[in-house]
Amino acid sequence: MLLQFWIELILWWASLPLGVYAFGHAAMQRADAFTAADKLSKPAWLGITGGGMLVLGLSQGPGGGMIFWVAGLVAVLVYLVDVRPKVTEVQRGSSW
Repeated sequence: MLLQFWIELILWWASLPLGVYAFGHAAMQRADAFTAADKLSKPAWLGITGGGMLVLGLSQGPGGGMIFWVAGLVAVLVYLVDVRPKVTEVQRGSSW
């Protein structure tokens, strides 16, 4: 049980910088890159990553409101894993 607590604590502390990075990255990209990558609009992703960052920041750590923390983390990770590479690829002009 103690090991689980420490793993959750480390994940909790690592999640907030991910949220900040995802929101910052979304804010610095061109708006047309999102639609060119066939993703939601820039304001939509700013809302999703900003909301995820807010939930991650307000979560009470391991054990408190874990379902909201997971939802915020999933929102941020979807942006980082799916949207960010496509938007970056569109802005570089490269194709697979």
